[in-house]
Amino acid sequence: MNASTPSPSFPVLPSPGTSLPLARLLNHAADAVQAVRAGQSLNAALARCPAAARPGAQALSFHALRWLGAAQVLRVLLAPKAPPPAVDALLLTALALLWPQAQAHGEAPYAEHTLVDQAVDAARQRAKPSAAFVNAVLRRFLRERDALVAAALRDPLARFNHPAWWITRLKGDWPTHWQAILDVDNQRAPMTLRVNARHGSTAAYAARLAGQGMACRIVGPQAVVLEQPCPVTQLPGFAQGDVSVQDAAAQLAAPLLIGAAPGGAEETAPWLKPGARVLDACAAPGGKTAHLLELADLDVLAIDSDPARLPRMRDTLARLGLSARSHAADAGNPAAWWDGTPFDAILLDAPCSASGIVRRHPDVRWLRRSTDIAALAATQARLLDALWPLLKPGGRLLYCTCSVFRAEGQDRIDAFLQRRADASMAFSPPSPGHLLPLPDNDAEASASADGTAMDGFFHALIAKE
Repeated sequence: MNASTPSPSFPVLPSPGTSLPLARLLNHAADAVQAVRAGQSLNAALARCPAAARPGAQALSFHALRWLGAAQVLRVLLAPKAPPPAVDALLLTALALLWPQAQAHGEAPYAEHTLVDQAVDAARQRAKPSAAFVNAVLRRFLRERDALVAAALRDPLARFNHPAWWITRLKGDWPTHWQAILDVDNQRAPMTLRVNARHGSTAAYAARLAGQGMACRIVGPQAVVLEQPCPVTQLPGFAQGDVSVQDAAAQLAAPLLIGAAPGGAEETAPWLKPGARVLDACAAPGGKTAHLLELADLDVLAIDSDPARLPRMRDTLARLGLSARSHAADAGNPAAWWDGTPFDAILLDAPCSASGIVRRHPDVRWLRRSTDIAALAATQARLLDALWPLLKPGGRLLYCTCSVFRAEGQDRIDAFLQRRADASMAFSPPSPGHLLPLPDNDAEASASADGTAMDGFFHALIAKE
């Protein structure tokens, strides 16, 4: 995370007149969009962007990827023959910024003529002969906008800005909520904080924020939502470990596993004792690991299959004044790392499609393929089967994914319970199951105390008999 800029999940479009020309930022954003369309992650693409331009390029590329479906449909209507990929990416970025639905979300700080002029300048820098083509396409869009938008919206790709297979899967999984989920995916995510329970109360921290003129709302036992995102260095006490950034849905995991009710009261489960052995099986970047240790004195082993992700987790724990044993290992191959001593509790935050956090990672929908879901479900089943023997009788395993697809949630747990006679759902505290990223709090949706939509998530707490 670049501490001098807003957190990666909460970029704000650069205002006109910033120190860097918009044309330059458009080109960097177009590079990122081109990379995503070629199958690279947005984080990896932005890492190649010069540091000074990264905040603006990040915000523009987030915007372009939210509205990429509409931009793609428009570009085909305006220019059926695709231009070279570099020019196409720039054109798509500009069309996304001109898309009326995006403007309705308050995400268009640029006058149309300014945007077109800067896009043409960017095209000159990118591939000089293409400048006239970009100018002609964008000005035609402005002239014929109403007709072109009406034609584009007849295509679900433009209406919902998600791939067709994704839309079809959501329709099947959530027949009464699918459209609302797709619409929420195109909104900016809130910046939610987790107050460190070892350092003070949520109310006291909210008062500190208010004292610095930072409007916020308390939305959970340790969760505070900022009205406006900010660099983490502006958060009072961040360097001292008083607070971390974590969505309210992800904050449900640690209390569930250690036996704390949603209101914060501790459950009297006999297995939950100081020093209990806990495995965090897919730990990086460490948010849930840290939350566990903030709530209880535990002996935590945190493993992750990617060695490159562990330093960030260790840095997080150090900032918070916490410690856990950690090393790189494949959770699905315990023979390579397990010492044979059973665990009292296991947290399995399994690899998944990330379909519940599209607001924070708008590239996900364009990187995933329909075949990925079955492959991910197989990995999730393998991890459940591999880790279950490591749990003590009477212990608990919390399975969670940041997905709204049933194949990665309830379907996985139903199949697991059928395979394991010694496994059953724990009913105290009850598992939330599927949480949808919607503001209305009904049986199949998720919201914080004030109606702020959480991320899409799935939690299932399983007891070993």
